[in-house]
Amino acid sequence: METNNIEALKPNGKGHQFVFYGDSCSGVPEALHEEKLAKVNDVVQRLTPAPEFIIFPGDEVIGLIPDETELREQWNHFFEVEMAWLDRAKTPMYHSTGNHTTYDKMSERVFADVMSHLPRNGPEDQQGLSYFVRNGDLLFVFIHTLWSELGGEGHLELEWLSKALKSNADARWKFVVGHHPAFTVNGFAGTYQRNIGTEYVEDFWNILTENSVFAYLCSHILAFDVQCHRGVLQITSAGAGTAHRMPEGFEYLHCAQMAVDQDGLRYQVLDEDGALREELSWPPLAPVADHMLSIGQNECPWAAPENPPLITCLKLEGSVSGTSPRQTILAALDDSETCPLWIGLVGQKMQLTVVMQPQRGRSPHQWLGPCFADGEELNVELMLHSGMGPGGILWRKTGTNLWTGLVGMSAWGIDRLVWPNTLSVGEHGNNDTDTKFVGSSLSVSIGTSFVDG
Repeated sequence: METNNIEALKPNGKGHQFVFYGDSCSGVPEALHEEKLAKVNDVVQRLTPAPEFIIFPGDEVIGLIPDETELREQWNHFFEVEMAWLDRAKTPMYHSTGNHTTYDKMSERVFADVMSHLPRNGPEDQQGLSYFVRNGDLLFVFIHTLWSELGGEGHLELEWLSKALKSNADARWKFVVGHHPAFTVNGFAGTYQRNIGTEYVEDFWNILTENSVFAYLCSHILAFDVQCHRGVLQITSAGAGTAHRMPEGFEYLHCAQMAVDQDGLRYQVLDEDGALREELSWPPLAPVADHMLSIGQNECPWAAPENPPLITCLKLEGSVSGTSPRQTILAALDDSETCPLWIGLVGQKMQLTVVMQPQRGRSPHQWLGPCFADGEELNVELMLHSGMGPGGILWRKTGTNLWTGLVGMSAWGIDRLVWPNTLSVGEHGNNDTDTKFVGSSLSVSIGTSFVDG
């Protein structure tokens, strides 16, 4: 184990700090996943001070076997050998179910048995599978996203979740933990297999927003990812040892260390060598209107920052018209008049769309937002957050507080963009009359922030 310490984030005043990591698929002596989990565990052990507790959202062991004795041996190896370094009486470790660990009724029964130290306050028919932990002003609700009685992987029961949150409404910080993401991560989509079943997602997220949940912590997709939907974060961490990545070349083994306090949430994502790879403070401190540059219509030279700004905010105003299939709101142009960033309305539904092509000759990636009716007022704010990866392109109606991410299928985000020096408002800037904005009174304001709030 490495001996050099890593400074942990600590709450400012009253609060909590903890580690969040999942998906090791281990439990087999001398297997590749065991070696990888050991490296990530070494990083967790170097954190100073040590975490108050650990959240592990599933797939501790590789499982997926019909033999109960062998499955129990994997669990025993995980707890008694691979996690033997952890004093769980001092640093509790809380788990959610996963597709490698609760794949049938037998494995659900084994999970509940090996997790007998966890609370038994869940639904009567899911004892040991769903539960909540209340620690003063902090609440974690663990859900079973593979409930066999409803169909298995991707299926979950929502009535108990709603009751658990309502019965703990006075908790200052509320988190829900489950294995499957609700929203697609890095383009790895597929109802039930990749995500919570589509028939559950809207009701599930309504429960989270109505009960002021701060974040949904999940796993399953072998990546680190953060998104925001209607003001609630979805944070995915699946880098605790499973040797594959989704996709390779972008993602990495990791653990996430988090702190919550009166200012919100901060996290740092550390790779298997202990290097800082990603960090975030939420909610963000966006540029205020008084510090935003109004750039009007047509081309405008812009002093692009030498270093990419952490946050770029755009305020879009105007009245839209549905007489053109592709309308430019803002085009960021480089010296050759190629367009690394395009923002506009697309199709008959006039869907707000952000297109990025940071590398010439490679296919552009797009993020999709709300649609607008003919004659509707365009009063929208966009936030381009380079610290949030592909989830860092967000919107909200002007005058509201809750950010929602545009839908994309990319594994990278605005951090790849090198801002050009020319901004074109209302037209592409290359004499392409087919993409002009055909509405009226279009205006765009832009502001940047290098300090995250």
